[in-house]
Amino acid sequence: MTHVAHASCSHAGISGLEDDYHSLGTGKKADRGLAMRMIFLLQTIVGILGNFSLLCHYLLLHLTECRARSTDLILKHMIVANLLVIFSKGIPQTMVDLDVKYSLSDFECKLVFYVHKVGRDVAIGTICLLTVFQVVMISPVDSRWSGLKAKSLKYMGISNILCWVLNMMLNIMVLFVMTNKRGNTNITRKRDYGYCYSITGGYIAQSLYVAAVLFHDGFCLGLMIWASGSMVFILHRHKQRVQYILRNNLSARPSPETRATESILVLVSTFVSLWALSSFLHICSVLFNNSSLWLRNTSALIAACFPTVSPYILMSYDSRVSTLCFPWKGTRIT
Repeated sequence: MTHVAHASCSHAGISGLEDDYHSLGTGKKADRGLAMRMIFLLQTIVGILGNFSLLCHYLLLHLTECRARSTDLILKHMIVANLLVIFSKGIPQTMVDLDVKYSLSDFECKLVFYVHKVGRDVAIGTICLLTVFQVVMISPVDSRWSGLKAKSLKYMGISNILCWVLNMMLNIMVLFVMTNKRGNTNITRKRDYGYCYSITGGYIAQSLYVAAVLFHDGFCLGLMIWASGSMVFILHRHKQRVQYILRNNLSARPSPETRATESILVLVSTFVSLWALSSFLHICSVLFNNSSLWLRNTSALIAACFPTVSPYILMSYDSRVSTLCFPWKGTRIT
């Protein structure tokens, strides 16, 4: 009887230790989940504030009749695309992470993902337009690009509109593969986004989709890298030509064109880095239908990083922001 009692106590002790271990693991998962929720919420708030601040900055420049830069129109379109990405991806994901009890309808699921895809692709397209346009504008007078300066200014608005129209047409397929979670539990091939399902095809269909995304993004990415390299080369040659002026004038500041070019280079570098990581995670989530919650959350977090940080990059390099916010510093801005 003593041995039986001792064995029972030992078994109870082991069970207690196992319960403590499981409760500890559950606690760690809960802490990680809470941290991820706070990160999503903070990212969404910071992204909305940054893009709206930059949009108000351009509106104030227009109302005060300040001299606008040639790239401002493209940047306005990029800000609108950023806001669409944040509202369509960041807010629903934040609602899911905060356990907000709201179920999207079938129409809302289709609309949310369609807006997200269009906003994402338009953001990529506008950055591509921005880099190519800036190369044309800062090219020397004796280069072969100098003759395109007037034409690029003339067709800038049409190019932005065409970017929206093309991406709206190319992403029509999203409307046919997205569905809500109510009444669609019998779908076998599906990917759960937490608030909507996407109906997935076979391996061939998935591979074709990944190839199409990589072709679209890769084409824009190639133009960005080429244009960025051209800008670096032009700035380097310009710096060599005016090097003697900079030696004699210690108070000389970079020109607005140089600062704008530097901001675009930083913008492209940030985008390429985040795009590479986001594309890798997106491909993993597409090829592996039963992707983990960590992979889905990380992919959504990285996808919304660029729309969040890009307005702050632009504002940090725009001297007009300092002039409007701090008028007493206006004499120092060139």
